[in-house]
Amino acid sequence: MNHSDQPEMIVDGKANGKKFLLPFIFVISLFFLWGMAHNLDSSLIPHLKKACNLNNVQSMFIDTSVFMAYFLMAIPAGMILKKLGYKKSMILGLFVFAAGAFLFIPAANQLSYATFLIALFIIGCGLTILETTANPYAAVLGDPAKATFRLNLAASFNGLAAMVAAYIGTRFILSGKSFSQVELAAMNAFDRNAYFMEEASSVKMPYLILGGFLVVIAVIFCFIYFPEVKTKSIDGKASGSFLSALKHKHLRWAVVAQFFYVGAQVCVTSSFIRAAQQGAGYTEAKAGDYLILYGFLFTIGRFAGTALLRFISAQKLLAIYAIIAILLCFVAVYGTGPIMVYALGGLGFFMSIMFPTIFGLGIEGIGDDTKPGSSWLIMSIVGGAIIPVIMGALIDHFNDQVQIGYYIPLICFVFILYFGLIGYKIQHQTIKD
Repeated sequence: MNHSDQPEMIVDGKANGKKFLLPFIFVISLFFLWGMAHNLDSSLIPHLKKACNLNNVQSMFIDTSVFMAYFLMAIPAGMILKKLGYKKSMILGLFVFAAGAFLFIPAANQLSYATFLIALFIIGCGLTILETTANPYAAVLGDPAKATFRLNLAASFNGLAAMVAAYIGTRFILSGKSFSQVELAAMNAFDRNAYFMEEASSVKMPYLILGGFLVVIAVIFCFIYFPEVKTKSIDGKASGSFLSALKHKHLRWAVVAQFFYVGAQVCVTSSFIRAAQQGAGYTEAKAGDYLILYGFLFTIGRFAGTALLRFISAQKLLAIYAIIAILLCFVAVYGTGPIMVYALGGLGFFMSIMFPTIFGLGIEGIGDDTKPGSSWLIMSIVGGAIIPVIMGALIDHFNDQVQIGYYIPLICFVFILYFGLIGYKIQHQTIKD
């Protein structure tokens, strides 16, 4: 793409040059925080499956609650961003996120799966506001030619959160205790209920600390200067609206690719622990340790991908990673022992750059449509609500064979491959007055 076609950046009077650095650093903190929320779900799913005695489809509703919020809140979040601007929207998102985290305490006290789902939905609403705001803000906060690079750099700290969340989930949420349905039925009611309550209670402290930290960050944001960056089309005309944004064909394909990417990522992480238990015979604790390895590889992949983007075009790197991810999914389905678990971990590395790269390519060159385009891309995260349920149904259909479920993310990566090869291409249109 010729970068002269990028929109002109209009920054309010105070900001120039180095003054972008501090706000960008604080935006990076948001990438880390929502990465924590999403990756804690990888431990929550097997954990609440035990605590609330759920089947695979029911346990996947944990993801559905979070990611359905993205679909329902994407348009309101875009309207909030347009009304309040970047800074106030980020602060609001942090407070909503914190409210959902605090709701985990009564959910655990009541052993109420419905309350857990409500708490996760509220967290998802907060995350939607944050992502709708922070993703485009990171993209436009500086030289347009380096937007995808900035997104990948910021998202690298989202990757770091994957490793930290896996460690917290394994050490402080997962108990390592597990009973079959036969063993549970043999327990007396008191012991069985005590087991369920003990399992549920372990989530309270991590989410209480997370909620408190979010409130502190929100208060700090109130005192930090964030330049309000605006975009203007090359011809000087404003054209941004929610529906008109879809006139950009590459944005439409980015929405499709993002839908399947988020679905794939959630499928991979949500079933990781149980797949490692079945495919390699690992204990829950050992499987959790390999989930930490996944987080580590995801983090390394983000930083490595950011570095590679200096030498390889974003779309080419995306296509290469999609091909490798497809091959690793085959290993996840048919492999046994450590090789299968290493394939799952490897998926972390090669999925790492997909979200920010698809996002950056999707909003590239769309000018005043950047904010509504961002809403569409955030709305597409609903793939994380829908596709894992399909995976759960497939696993249940094959008598709880978790590995067979990895055909679902494999199919998702095919769509991402298409976007990296063809769908990313910008088709310039002449808009008649």
